[in-house]
Amino acid sequence: MANIKSAKKRVIVNEQARAKNNAFKSDLKSAMKGFYKRADENKVEEAKDLFVKATSKLDKAVGKGLLHRNAADRRKARLQKRLDELTAS
Repeated sequence: MANIKSAKKRVIVNEQARAKNNAFKSDLKSAMKGFYKRADENKVEEAKDLFVKATSKLDKAVGKGLLHRNAADRRKARLQKRLDELTAS
């Protein structure tokens, strides 16, 4: 553990930020899994709702610096492709 007051504070603040980031990433993964689950079950309307939520969470993750913009765009493209396949059939 650090001895300097500001260093101690940094340890605490970084731990809090890490916990928030992990919680947000977990929520993001859950949203994406939910979409894929509904897509596999051919529940189009539920999948569309979850698609909107998942893409929104991906955009927020980019804004928070948790994901690179290209990584989020790639994931959104995969979700969109899966949704298009679902609605086409």
